[in-house]
Amino acid sequence: MSATSPETSDAHPRFAEALQELGLGDLLPRVRRFPERTRTAAEAAAAIGCGLSEICKSLIFAAWGSPRLDQGREPGQGVPVLVLMDGASRVDLERVRQELGAERVTRAGSDLVREATGYAIGGVPPFGHATRTVVLADRSLLDHDVVWAAAGTPHAVFPMAPRTLIAHAGGALVDVRETAE
Repeated sequence: MSATSPETSDAHPRFAEALQELGLGDLLPRVRRFPERTRTAAEAAAAIGCGLSEICKSLIFAAWGSPRLDQGREPGQGVPVLVLMDGASRVDLERVRQELGAERVTRAGSDLVREATGYAIGGVPPFGHATRTVVLADRSLLDHDVVWAAAGTPHAVFPMAPRTLIAHAGGALVDVRETAE
């Protein structure tokens, strides 16, 4: 078995498989696993030894009332949306709502996160999900040459250039972080 096989990687097996399918198998040996969880951006940054803003958070939100998203969904059911955000920033829900043309946007519950992505909160990677979702990527990620994102578990992360990560996630570049007023 090679060092780049999904079976020997520290990434979640489903995510390791997704990397192989995307032609990104060379990333498998670069996945870092930590004995302590890295569920939060601050925990991940401390474990890696990088700045908090160099962490790419993969956050799932639920959107209601968006003609763009509601096709094929039952009325009243929130549509999952993935937002990729730098670890030092917070998502501005009003900006996400405006980007989506939605009536309302809320943080998704753990059941919707697992249903949409196949992963638990704290380990959601930016791509390789169980279902295809709309992806919004905040421009703040482009402030870095490399960002670190979850590799499918709260214990594993991987490095990638932000533009490459956003492209593989199918993300639209937007400005959805909170700003000081």
